[in-house]
Amino acid sequence: MTHGISRRTLLGAALSGGIITPLLASCGALVPASSGAHTLSVHTQISGAVAGAQTFSDVVAAYQRDTARRVALLKNGSDLPIVFETSTLAGKEADVAIVNMMGRTLAWTRLGATVPVQDFLDDWGLRDLIIPGALTEWTDEDGRLRAFPFTRTNWPVSFNTALLEEAGVGEIPTTSDELIAAAEALRAKGIGPVTVGGSDWSGQKMFLQIIQGFITEAEARTVFSTGRISESPGAIAGVEHFVELRDAGVFVDNVQGYTSDSELTQFNTRKAAIVPAMSSALALVPAERAAEVTVGGWPRPSSGGVLEHPSVIQSYNGHGIWISENGMKKLDLIKPFVQHLYSPEVTDRFILESGRDMSRITDTLSTDFPLVAQASRLRDSEVSAVMLPDLLIPEAVFEPMIQATALAYGTASAERIIDAFEKSYQAA
Repeated sequence: MTHGISRRTLLGAALSGGIITPLLASCGALVPASSGAHTLSVHTQISGAVAGAQTFSDVVAAYQRDTARRVALLKNGSDLPIVFETSTLAGKEADVAIVNMMGRTLAWTRLGATVPVQDFLDDWGLRDLIIPGALTEWTDEDGRLRAFPFTRTNWPVSFNTALLEEAGVGEIPTTSDELIAAAEALRAKGIGPVTVGGSDWSGQKMFLQIIQGFITEAEARTVFSTGRISESPGAIAGVEHFVELRDAGVFVDNVQGYTSDSELTQFNTRKAAIVPAMSSALALVPAERAAEVTVGGWPRPSSGGVLEHPSVIQSYNGHGIWISENGMKKLDLIKPFVQHLYSPEVTDRFILESGRDMSRITDTLSTDFPLVAQASRLRDSEVSAVMLPDLLIPEAVFEPMIQATALAYGTASAERIIDAFEKSYQAA
């Protein structure tokens, strides 16, 4: 309870509308396969084709076998937040949720759908195991640690140097002028330059990363939380720079129709030489392709920008381990499970077997996932880190914004792109 008001009442009031109600009718199907006082129920997004899914399943199976403790897994992908919320309204949520911090999950702790976990850091011996920056990023404005940071995000740019050499490009481009020249050389050889999912979230991230070449972090926080590009000269310059790159042929033809899956396929089949992709996607690049790839950052603006080096999106908002209201009744089961997930052995398995970047402090690098290892070794003297805007963009804005950024990858002018971007916030 929170001040005498049910957590579910708060959550229900915040989420009332046309989505939750229909789902609530079928809530029985959302309960983990087995439950009970002696079973820990875990609702996880690390499943399906997600990097580390098999490792997580194996780790849980080994934990049950070695400890004789029961763990019931409920698996969902991008729909986990809405499924978890629906279960919470019915009082049937899992004890633990493992899910990204973005969109609607940002409000979970404030609304009481999950409990703050800062008081467990020292009691469970976790504080000194987790990267301090991860704890900072997962702490809300009221000082509540939303969840235990588990995986993290590193979003570099990969360059197929063999294709660049075929096109006569001797060095990886580090400025926008060099990128435009490289794109022209690649196109002359029939090779696609930069591939990205212009129709989905991956293209959205690229668009927002390019804007950050012209605005400080403080300005970025204002722009991405309010959507008011037109009130920021730097953000306007960033959009105009995006249009300049687009019209110079930096992106592959018909990029507005590509997705995060098709961009990776295009890169892996040597149809494009450059791809911005998070490290979990780089873990899927085959060895023969990885052997001819060098990882770096997005070329900085040749003039007018604020970055010292090429940019890389970095964030700790990968998967976190959240504790629900139901979970508070099973802390005796949650504590050893969480401690096990932060053990050196489990951390090493995720890094070595699936190429995940982890929020636990470690020196382990993945030998079988060389591009992920390269990205982990990038230093401040080589790249400038920019933020992942997901922590600031209101959840209801994500889909309308993707439509606006898809428009940007077409033929729209900077003015029209800015108008569509700002309207995506107004619509929400």
